[in-house]
Amino acid sequence: MAASGPFPTPVDDALSALAAQLRALPPSCGPVRLVAVDGHAGSGKTTFAGRLAAALGGAPVVHLDDLATHEELFGWTGRLRAKVLEPLAAGRDAGYRVYDWTLRRFAGTAAVPAAPVVLVEGVGAGRREVRPWLARVIWMELDAAAARRRGEERDGPDLAAFWAGWARAESAHFAVDPSRPHAATRVDGVTGRILPGTVGEPSTSALTCDIART
Repeated sequence: MAASGPFPTPVDDALSALAAQLRALPPSCGPVRLVAVDGHAGSGKTTFAGRLAAALGGAPVVHLDDLATHEELFGWTGRLRAKVLEPLAAGRDAGYRVYDWTLRRFAGTAAVPAAPVVLVEGVGAGRREVRPWLARVIWMELDAAAARRRGEERDGPDLAAFWAGWARAESAHFAVDPSRPHAATRVDGVTGRILPGTVGEPSTSALTCDIART
């Protein structure tokens, strides 16, 4: 699925504040502060993760679309653990093979340095099996119907059948394993602004994380 740019990209005060707070969190995956950017497909996760990575001075971003496949839309957890989480937890640089959605096979690789903050973006990034490794979950606040409309407009009619199947799989996933309740930071999926009252908004002074870690 192609990335889109639904909102402007300048680094504002709220984004700078969020970057500073993430750097100040205790490491959650070896020496790394692993941060999930989750939300419905089409909600602006990739764009926001890119903005946040820039605010963090070029933080690595793991794109879950690179680990999922047509046959395993949500079956990427084992690959993420083996190729990214476990190496980072051991203090080593990580890397994984990238799935090509056109060729329908893995082709190419992506490197993930053991940086102070590493972002994981994609639907289900804050899922139950990943949360013990996370320092924070960020949720893109855009409802499923609006996000789907945006995605379908972005991808065009050729991927309409894919989107129909994806919507069913996504709905089933979040019904049993929701990420939103675990998000300490929420971002408006229309404007890209951090929502007032969530961690990362400038008026918030506490540096807290309600995610369990091992």
